[in-house]
Amino acid sequence: MHETKNDLCDNTRKASIALLQSRLSDAIDVQMQAKQAHWNVKGPNFIALHELFDKIYEEFDGHVDELAERLVALGGQAYGTVRSVANDSSISEYPLEITSGEEHVEAFSNALANFGKNVRYAIDQASEIGDEDTADVFTGISRDVDKALWFVEAHANKAA
Repeated sequence: MHETKNDLCDNTRKASIALLQSRLSDAIDVQMQAKQAHWNVKGPNFIALHELFDKIYEEFDGHVDELAERLVALGGQAYGTVRSVANDSSISEYPLEITSGEEHVEAFSNALANFGKNVRYAIDQASEIGDEDTADVFTGISRDVDKALWFVEAHANKAA
């Protein structure tokens, strides 16, 4: 860890850094899955989904930055290269050969739901170790991910 005058104890900072790095890797993975969907979606809802996936990609840019900056502020080193993310992400691999809007809605909503679940777990973990500021970062991200999931699932072809 890097030196800092942050008054959280070293054990708390170490635990928060590890937690933030895990979610940072997940967030970068989900962000790139949004771009994968954006580039490859086809079908009758093309423009709506194309624009939605791109909007979510852009929103995740803020989440990625916030996670990395909090991690570094606590004395950590953020790892965000493609290789480090591929090794660390807990998000399932995105199916590369899909094209239909329905397939992308299903695949990307799965990624968002998984990330949302991981972030909510991180809220609890950060609170448990006494880092309420990190828990607050995760809480803000959780709200945005739930909204993105709602927008994507609104395109699902399921009868209510």
